[in-house]
Amino acid sequence: MKQARIDIARAYDLLGQDGRVRFLVDRMWPRGVTKDTLRLEAWLRDVAPSTALRRWFGHDPERWEEFRERYHAELDANPQAWQPLVDAAERSPVVLLFGARDREHNQAVVLREYLLHKLAHH
Repeated sequence: MKQARIDIARAYDLLGQDGRVRFLVDRMWPRGVTKDTLRLEAWLRDVAPSTALRRWFGHDPERWEEFRERYHAELDANPQAWQPLVDAAERSPVVLLFGARDREHNQAVVLREYLLHKLAHH
């Protein structure tokens, strides 16, 4: 079986036509970005952290490890939200788009590691 490729990128980055299937994985649409710019396969709002978890985290690096644990629990409870990403990644390279400024401490980082784990144990 070939290794699935899942990348992450900010929705504000200029992405060329690179053959990757694009999914927006934020609950809210990124400000000032048009649908034409993103060229999405889908906007998967329900795969994003709950509003309560997102507000609690507030992109505070001090809360990163606990955020990861809580978000994993939300993902475990909601497989229908992330399954389309696993299915897509089995067919072609995927990029998860997010809006946060912090490239290291955001839900797309956690979601990517979660999905890669699921694919490896599929």
